[in-house]
Amino acid sequence: MDFILKVSEPVIYGAIALAAIYGVFCVVLLSRKIAQKRFSSPAKAGEFLDEVRNRLQRRDFDGIAELCDSPPYWSKATPQMILLSLAHRDRGLTKLRQLISEKYERDVLADLEYRFSWIGTMIKTAPMLGLLGTVTGMIAAFGKLAAASRGGVDPTVLANDISFALLTTAYGLMIAIPLTVLGAAVQVKKGKLTDSVQEQMSEFLYDLEKVMQS
Repeated sequence: MDFILKVSEPVIYGAIALAAIYGVFCVVLLSRKIAQKRFSSPAKAGEFLDEVRNRLQRRDFDGIAELCDSPPYWSKATPQMILLSLAHRDRGLTKLRQLISEKYERDVLADLEYRFSWIGTMIKTAPMLGLLGTVTGMIAAFGKLAAASRGGVDPTVLANDISFALLTTAYGLMIAIPLTVLGAAVQVKKGKLTDSVQEQMSEFLYDLEKVMQS
């Protein structure tokens, strides 16, 4: 039992450090992914939609597809949804809106939610690892107290185990709290992405409907 308790100390410290590193990695990765899907500014989105509108008025569907598939735009959510709309423009506006919504949830939101779930996992894991360290440290401390119950025990002997117990709890919370804040910030970015895509697609579908009816 003493051997397990000794080995557990570096293992728990290492696991807490890995949880922190992976949590931050997921936050950075997800933030970059959202940035790739969004336009850098409303002005950039407006320029793109104006170019699409001009080609749409000329019924240059191939030109719109080429524009959406060009390097500046191919990774962004709105051009991807416009490509889908052009490919199924004969379905009617209602069915087209439903198709776009399903495609966006499946191909964009589902991927973001999957990545975000790992941030939530690290937020929950870090305090649990800290609690495990607390329990392990207290078991070691009480074990030494029990072994030296008759002759007494030097408090300095227990200091390391108690310190380990408290430090792991503190480290777990120090990781979970910032990750919670960063996770909330990522959620806000994800919400803004969805709002912007909905607004931009509504504008495009309105223009598409006018062109198809003319």
